[in-house]
Amino acid sequence: MPASRTVLLIVAAISFALIGVALYLQHAHDMLPCPLCVIQRYLFLAVGIASLVGAFAGKIKAGAGVALLAALGGLGVVGKHLYVLANPGFSCGIDPMETMLNKIPTATLMPWLFQADGLCENATDGLLGLSIPQWSAVWFVLLTLTLVWVLARRAR
Repeated sequence: MPASRTVLLIVAAISFALIGVALYLQHAHDMLPCPLCVIQRYLFLAVGIASLVGAFAGKIKAGAGVALLAALGGLGVVGKHLYVLANPGFSCGIDPMETMLNKIPTATLMPWLFQADGLCENATDGLLGLSIPQWSAVWFVLLTLTLVWVLARRAR
């Protein structure tokens, strides 16, 4: 069994790698992120940062707890995104959420990472048989289960 600290470091690495994949798809394949995609990026980063801080600060349970909250938030956001894809008439489109997201300081300082430009209902391009929001759901589920496991196991 791996140590909880190691598991948190793996969770952080996966979260940051997923952001890397998102950036690759955005910049190399012109898959523009919609507002819900950008919120998912923030939540993947929150999972990664909380896991990293928890692992290095020795606060395994606290880091896993905060990361779990972010992962659960991600599940909620990706659930809405999948609903939008299943019901194309219901779009997040160009709305106040996009305008608000694009005015957050992180979006103005790092538009290449956090600027929302796409439509949520257009996120149907697939990768290995699943759409990007479906992959996001898979990863949020896996990260959530892993973090629950970290919280549920006894400290050594």
